Amino acid sequence: MTNLRHFDPFSVEPISDMLQGMLRSFRGTADNGLAFKVDVSETDSAYTLAAELPGVKKEDIDVSVDRGTVMISAKVEKSSEQKDGERVIRRERYSGSMQRAFTLDASIDEGKVEASYDNGVLRVVLPKKETSPQQRITVK
Repeated sequence: MTNLRHFDPFSVEPISDMLQGMLRSFRGTADNGLAFKVDVSETDSAYTLAAELPGVKKEDIDVSVDRGTVMISAKVEKSSEQKDGERVIRRERYSGSMQRAFTLDASIDEGKVEASYDNGVLRVVLPKKETSPQQRITVK
């Protein structure tokens, strides 16, 4: 008797390549290098964002805060090339923009936001607005 093998229709090369491409588009741009990772932490007085943006120039980073939504965007231009003598073996280039947005629970004091960029890490400190205690209004 011959060995039986399980047939997986999705393992056929053209179908597999197509599905991999679809999965990449759903996951975002991580595979083409245009995504970035962000850590968000919170204290009683502020939120802190730390975004990894290696190789991005400080002038190409934009941070905006609007009604509790923080938007970080950056322009990226990178290229690398591997040569073997005169024949190019591999060439990878990409350029474009990337962005991430976060909506935070507390109101942000937009006038006191601080951002710094050092060694490929953008750090944004977003102080919370002091909330006024709830007041009871007398209806006249």
